[in-house]
Amino acid sequence: MATETAGQPQTTGPAVTAPARPQDVRPMRADARRNYERLLTEARTAFTEHGTDTSLEDIARRAGVGIGTLYRHFPNRTALMGAVFQGEVDALLAHARRLADAPQPCAALVEWLRAIITHATTYRGLSRALMTASADDSSGMARCSVPMREAGGALLTRAQQAGAVRPDVSISDLMQLTNGIALAVEESPDDPQLADRLLTLTLRGLKGESR
Repeated sequence: MATETAGQPQTTGPAVTAPARPQDVRPMRADARRNYERLLTEARTAFTEHGTDTSLEDIARRAGVGIGTLYRHFPNRTALMGAVFQGEVDALLAHARRLADAPQPCAALVEWLRAIITHATTYRGLSRALMTASADDSSGMARCSVPMREAGGALLTRAQQAGAVRPDVSISDLMQLTNGIALAVEESPDDPQLADRLLTLTLRGLKGESR
């Protein structure tokens, strides 16, 4: 996924920490908070309409601030993406908690994976960003990918303990496969059944020896 457009500051810019976790965020002045919220609102709209590679200068302009203000809040594109997608990730984590005691562990895992695909295809480029972040816990998207792996790992372990999923399946590989399916769906908007077909093929490889 592209990072910044030509001429934009790079990740070595001002040493401002992205709001990776709520407890890490310093209290903001009222004007700074307004700028932060406007940037998130405009970024969410721009990512939905144009994808995650949309110009950061355009996002700043739509928010009524300069590009320097954007970078003071979000030192790089992935930090902005992580903040924008936090609400959706929180919803997916809550969904995983609701499924934690489902009577059919494998069905619960499948339901959650399907929800991830739906989420990832809402924003063009998100699935690619999540695939990249899965190999880099220092990425601005790690705030999304790390808790997702933990939540998915719990559902996967439960399905494995029930004998419904092979014991050698890892959550990292499963998340990569899921994001790969989301990427394929993103590239094939005229095939609404593609996600279910690919997920079904994936699941056939996940199941244990019992028939």
